[in-house]
Formats: sequence, structure tokens, C-alpha cells
Amino acid sequence: MSPSKSDRGSETRELLLITAERLFAEHGVEAVSNRQVSEAAGQSNNFAVGYHFGTKNDLVLAILRRHSESIERRRAEMLAEIIGSPDLRDWVSCLVRPSIEHLATLGSPSWYARFIAQVTTHPALQELVINEAVASRAMQQIIEGMFRLVPRLPENVQLERGYMSRLLIVHMCAERERALHEGTAPPRSTWESTASGLVDALVGLWLAPVSARR
Repeated sequence: MSPSKSDRGSETRELLLITAERLFAEHGVEAVSNRQVSEAAGQSNNFAVGYHFGTKNDLVLAILRRHSESIERRRAEMLAEIIGSPDLRDWVSCLVRPSIEHLATLGSPSWYARFIAQVTTHPALQELVINEAVASRAMQQIIEGMFRLVPRLPENVQLERGYMSRLLIVHMCAERERALHEGTAPPRSTWESTASGLVDALVGLWLAPVSARR
């Protein structure tokens, strides 16, 4: 029995998403056109991306959402286990571990961490991606829980540390993914060790004293 038109359409969408994620991770979003994604995915129709997704922004969002269901499900599970915890480490773990556990399930090579690093540093996509990341109710609860346990900080310092936290998570994950792909990761380097190191670093970051500034 030959696949239906709907099945073929779903298969094409999935192939385009996988291809775009890899190309964006390798070359950056700006350097890759929708036409190049279609060609690399073996589509005779050079406008396949536009047909199935629309704009490049729509394609980026579709890649994010392809992964987010698994991540958000795990985040909600972890959140249910730590509600009311007075330990900042629990809340930071909820922030960090769901994404890293998801990355661990992708095997090697994977491209998602490097894709995230590319889109979060793209001027036209950064806000889109960040808004998508913090939109879930679970993420909002985690952020609220963290700030109940973090010493009161000047607004500019709080914003700065939030930016530092995002950079640390995104780029540590991208570097670990790249090292695993290239076979250059140290012998004991795993996604679990990456998660533990990030949790330690972020707890220290948010509890660090604020020096006097002119």
C-alpha cells in the first residue's frame, strides 16, 4: 500500500526540519537560504520550505517546537517534584537538566545545541527564540521559584546575570555537542557531567556578591 499524500507531506516536513537544523547549526541561519534547505533535503521543488512552513522565522520556530514537547514534559515532571523546595540548586536543576537530558537522547552526531547557539546570537531571531523558551507555564514557575531564593539584586545586575546564565547554558551545550561529534571530548565528559557543572556554576553565579560600582 503506497503512502498517502498526508503521510508523504509529514515525511517531507520532518526531512526539511532535520536538514534545516543541521545546516543552520553548521553554517548559521543567515548563510542558509530556504532554497538551499530544500535542495539539501533532496526536494525537486525549490520552494518546499515556503510551502510547508512559510518564512525562515516560521521554519526556526518549527525546529524549536519539534524538540520542545519532550523538554517541557520533563520540565513539568521535575517541577512537580520540587515545588516548595528551599534549595536554589533544585530550581536551577529544573532550568538546566530537561534540555540537556533531551540532548542526551539525540545521540551523536546531533545538531540541536549548535542550532540553538546560532539562533540565539542572530539579531533578528534572538527575541523570537527567547520568548518561545520562556513562554511555558513550567518555565515561568521555575523562574519565579529561583528569584524567591536569590538575594535581592539591583535590576541591572539581575538582567546581566540572566544574560550570563543564558550564554553559559547555550554555549556550554553547543561546545559539548561539537566535542562529542568530533571525538575531542575528554573521556569522562558526558551530558550528565555537563548538567552538573552548569548547575554548580549557575548557583554560584546567582549567589555571588555584588561589588560596589561607580
